[in-house]
Amino acid sequence: MLLFAPQMNAPAFQLARLKEGQPWPRGATWDGKGVNFALFSANATKVELCLFSRDREVERIELPEYRDETWHGYVADLLPGQVYGYRVHGPYAPAEGHRFNPNKLVLDPYARAHIGELKWDPAVFGYRVGDREADLSFDERDSAPFVPKCVVVDPDFDWRREARWHKVPWDRTIVYETHVRGYTKLHPKLPEHQRGTFRGLAHPEVVEYIRSLGVTTVELLPVHTFINDSFLLERGLTNYWGYNSIGFFAPDPRYAADPAKTLQEFKEMVERFHDAGLEVVIDVVYNHTAEGNQLGPTLSFKGIDNSSYYRLMPEEKRYYINDTGTGNTFNLSHPVVIQMVCDSLRYWAQEMHVDGFRFDLGTILAREPGGFDTHNGFMKAVMQDPVLAKVKLIAEPWDCGPGGYQVGGFPPGWAEWNDKFRDTVRDYWRGEARPSDLAPRLCGSPDVFRRRGRQPWASVNFITAHDGFTLNDLVSYNERHNEANGEENRDGHEHNRSWNHGAEGPDVPEPIRALRKRQMKNILATLLLSQGTPMLLAGDEFGRTQRGNNNAYCQDNEVSWADWSHDDRARRLIDFVRKLTGLRHKYPILRRARWLTGEYSEALEVRDVTWINANGEPMRQEHWEDANVRCFGMLLDGRAQETGIPRRGELATLLIIFNPWQDVVKFTLPPANGGGTWTLRADTNFPDSTEEPQFPIGHVYEVTARSLLLFQLT
Repeated sequence: MLLFAPQMNAPAFQLARLKEGQPWPRGATWDGKGVNFALFSANATKVELCLFSRDREVERIELPEYRDETWHGYVADLLPGQVYGYRVHGPYAPAEGHRFNPNKLVLDPYARAHIGELKWDPAVFGYRVGDREADLSFDERDSAPFVPKCVVVDPDFDWRREARWHKVPWDRTIVYETHVRGYTKLHPKLPEHQRGTFRGLAHPEVVEYIRSLGVTTVELLPVHTFINDSFLLERGLTNYWGYNSIGFFAPDPRYAADPAKTLQEFKEMVERFHDAGLEVVIDVVYNHTAEGNQLGPTLSFKGIDNSSYYRLMPEEKRYYINDTGTGNTFNLSHPVVIQMVCDSLRYWAQEMHVDGFRFDLGTILAREPGGFDTHNGFMKAVMQDPVLAKVKLIAEPWDCGPGGYQVGGFPPGWAEWNDKFRDTVRDYWRGEARPSDLAPRLCGSPDVFRRRGRQPWASVNFITAHDGFTLNDLVSYNERHNEANGEENRDGHEHNRSWNHGAEGPDVPEPIRALRKRQMKNILATLLLSQGTPMLLAGDEFGRTQRGNNNAYCQDNEVSWADWSHDDRARRLIDFVRKLTGLRHKYPILRRARWLTGEYSEALEVRDVTWINANGEPMRQEHWEDANVRCFGMLLDGRAQETGIPRRGELATLLIIFNPWQDVVKFTLPPANGGGTWTLRADTNFPDSTEEPQFPIGHVYEVTARSLLLFQLT
């Protein structure tokens, strides 16, 4: 064991301050008297702890012990706020998968806080940039002046009010996806320094607005520390979305009003949401890191144990498997990597009190060398974990690798983003899909998710998300308009299933503008009245636009930020969304735990769902196959069995009518048991109406062109 100052001169402090410490828990753990440091590396030969004061390295300590592939030591008298990093020694042999370079300061994978930003400089690369041998060369420059660093934290926080917090059941969940910075950056009622921060999102004005929408669960785009890509900075842009993680335990300080209090501000935000009855789900990116491919920088994992943390090409370990499209793929086949990800999840659930996780490119979590396998080590570890069993797990069930599309393939306990719902609903309301296409999507997509005891909530239904058009742009643009991204409009999806209704962009005649607004209401109503778990993109409730940009990942500006200067149209749309969420909460039949089958129960003498044609009669096979049939109804019988116990239900009976046709359709209101009249609860053609007129069974209702109606049997 050696103890050196950075220049390798006399010892910097007495040996008595250094103890052997423990190999667990990993990371830097303060116990009130000092700090235990523990770092996994199976292939390192030596690990040095570097302590900093005001960006200057003041002490360098060789960790004295190596046990179970973990280097560790305890330093007395260190306090929270201490800035640190590591220098890891070992072979620099890229062809063998090793990229150790002690000249590069690396981040602790378990660090609870980071400070500083990456400054792109040749010194942050493990090799000599521009050398003819590329990454096979070795760079001796010190990267410490240019890289972010770790901070020892005091985790103490008073969660006393959390004792009364109760998580939202899946069947009552309505997800609201938003971005910490973009949501409040332009909010006029927030102090300037709080806008775009955790504190801003926790402001009473903001929390109350979100609560008033009727949503239950706020899903935040990545809050883990991440890196701005150099190619974006060169264009004057930034990585706005944050899908470029470098620390899986640390909230990003750029989202704090006071970066020194990032941890506290995040916890306070969660507490404020919980006080309002709102859950917090965070988007997590465990599929890759910001270190890129063999030509990427050495910032953490690559310099700690490259061959353990990343999937490498079996025959050419110099190169990375790239199932993510970002340059590397995290090695979730390695037990220590599985442990780190599970430790991260438990940390955010137990210490940060988040209520769930949305897994970016989730297929990679279950990817093994032989393909997608939900019985792999990571999935088994998560599914048996008693802490993670209590939180929401949401998969984005696709990636860029072979066999990457796995919608419906995740195991019980997981929910999944359902792009089939998105695509079908978009197509239906622009006249490109039939009722037979839409019907299963309205029922929670049983053709996709009904297996192994999964329930309809497993389908996370959405029309828009951060990636793609906003709802307003979906009805305003036929083509993407991504010129501001600096890639000559080549990036982003080319086929968006969008329709501008006759003219491209915002400057259109009033009839087109009115039709667009009604179509937005049709789409929102379809989303919020369907079986499954609805997810609403923040800002869609007031018609937020990205000016036709369907890939605004690099637009940290007014393109992405929510505009809070709402006109009358925006306020009316907000009120309509509140009406829809209110209906969903009021009528449990819209969020059943049992799958709708359309089969007649002889014992109960009831059919849970009946599909109705415009004549008020049940749809027959020829109706489903008739391309001219566009308008149809969905009759949900409240007497249908609600649970596994075979007895009649006592819910409201509802009729939803869909008309994507360009003309009025005369629709005969069908007979139904349990009432004699149909009461109109919602009509997208009269969204502001407070009247609820009643119509007798058999009444011929003129359904406005391109509209949706909801009736209740009374």
